[in-house]
Amino acid sequence: MNPPFLIEVTDSTDFPGPRFFPAIIAGLIYALTALELLSIARNRSRRGPAPAAAAESAAPFDWPALVWTVGGFILFILTLRLLGWVLAAALLFWFVARGFGNRSPLTSLAVGLTVSSLAYIGFDMGLGLNLPSGILGGAF
Repeated sequence: MNPPFLIEVTDSTDFPGPRFFPAIIAGLIYALTALELLSIARNRSRRGPAPAAAAESAAPFDWPALVWTVGGFILFILTLRLLGWVLAAALLFWFVARGFGNRSPLTSLAVGLTVSSLAYIGFDMGLGLNLPSGILGGAF
């Protein structure tokens, strides 16, 4: 039995199959992580320990941005089936844009609706993958 995170593939599946591209992406992520760790190790050995003044002058962490972004993602998860992909993803876009400092809510909502609609069309109609349509599709 395969672990739950692996895609089950029948023996009759032709190459490249559904595991090919995720394996490429995972390999690239591992390679980039290794390169980043090497870069960090090299730079740390050249500079030595960071002085205390540099640590104090670093920019403070932006907690409101984190709350807006994570809150939007949690709302997206909770409302995806009810609202459907188009509306839930538009709300997620709005929350993330707000977290990154956008102060024009109507513009970011319009952009979110446009991008989520294009993604829905691309995945649902172009690739034949079913995204939840929610209340727009008459599910509720």
